[in-house]
Amino acid sequence: MSSTLIVNANIVNEGKVVQGDVLVRGSFIERIGGDLQNLRADAVIDAKNKYLLPGVIDDQVHFREPGLTHKGTIYTEAKAAVAGGITSYMEMPNTNPPVFTQQLLEDKYRIAARHSLANYSFYIGASNDNLEEVLKTNPANVCGLKIFMGSSTGNLLVDDPTVLEQFFANVPLLIATHCEDEPTIRKNSADYRAKYGEQVPVNLHPQIRSAEGCIKSSTLAMELARKHGTRLHILHISTAQEAMMFDAGPVTGKKITAEACIHHLWFNNSDYDRLGMFIKWNPAIKTAADQQAIWRALLENRIDVIATDHAPHTIEEKNKSYFNAPSGGPLVQHSLVAMLEFYHQQKTSLDWIVTKMCHAPALLFAVEKRGFIKEGYYADLVLVDPDAPWKVERSNILAKCGWSPFEGTTFRSRVTHTWVSGHLAYAEGKFDESRQGMRLSFNR
Repeated sequence: MSSTLIVNANIVNEGKVVQGDVLVRGSFIERIGGDLQNLRADAVIDAKNKYLLPGVIDDQVHFREPGLTHKGTIYTEAKAAVAGGITSYMEMPNTNPPVFTQQLLEDKYRIAARHSLANYSFYIGASNDNLEEVLKTNPANVCGLKIFMGSSTGNLLVDDPTVLEQFFANVPLLIATHCEDEPTIRKNSADYRAKYGEQVPVNLHPQIRSAEGCIKSSTLAMELARKHGTRLHILHISTAQEAMMFDAGPVTGKKITAEACIHHLWFNNSDYDRLGMFIKWNPAIKTAADQQAIWRALLENRIDVIATDHAPHTIEEKNKSYFNAPSGGPLVQHSLVAMLEFYHQQKTSLDWIVTKMCHAPALLFAVEKRGFIKEGYYADLVLVDPDAPWKVERSNILAKCGWSPFEGTTFRSRVTHTWVSGHLAYAEGKFDESRQGMRLSFNR
């Protein structure tokens, strides 16, 4: 087995920053200490003045394969993720065809086994008539069930109250929900279409995908989860009222958890005039007050994890009129450095970022031997230079869609190395694709 010795690193792990060395052998962390420099290894990396973090675990991405590969593929988006310090991702079922069966789910795992540089898991999707198929899912090797309670079309939208009740009552998996009330959205859409036709200004997106719709849907999901004792995880919280609906405290032991996304932390509705459809997401980016409340809920441990909702679309698609421009955008390459920017602004600490992006997702999903820098754990590691400024430009964007809402932004920190299950997959701008990532396992 090949070995790597990382020396002189500032190791950020479990609430501390400690200078030390890490020995990686094969896929695992073999030793951690302050005096390992005399050990023999196949490769030695001097991490002086850099921070060594656990690999980021992103619990919500849309990599578009199969069926929507003009936007992105598992291969392209996983590479962008690794360059951004994300070593494991959990990908959503709204591909073409939607992932409603065990066969379609395993088809995605086979694609990832061949092409994903990062570790991976895939949600099975809920429809109005696939409960029996969902119940066949193995919770030890599938991250969860995704239910779209809004913001979708066709059979991906589960809006039948009887069907929703059956899922919450019977599914033993973690249920992850997109919470927006579809009747509210449809009424708002009709009202604004009547006023503006197809040329609805994008800064009205938060009125159409309104706070009221989010709150109504999240309230329903929480009521169902409490009634049935369901393990519920509500994705991309976007409103102040929702942010305060969750219990404060450590993620361990919670039955109802929540996620915040990078775009809801970085942008607010004042940015629509500058960025237009390129920050059109569902749920919508809302007010500065909502943004501040999400931050407060994270700091109070009401919201448990930070993720991306990476959802690429082509520039041509994004340049269409309001009702025709799809929602979503690419974020995996820049999520960690964006959070590190808040560290440089003294808004948060390094160990807190690691908790929300690495430790908490691992605990929340019960991911086996990942999310921490521990002996015996998989060597999912990220080395960051905290003082190596770089500017996001079209030429250095790795997502297949070729654009980013961060274009023109200068980040102070840079990801220099990423190890995925002990394999140095990315180093100083270059990839080693000789080994693919692994399917995630869960201690459930």
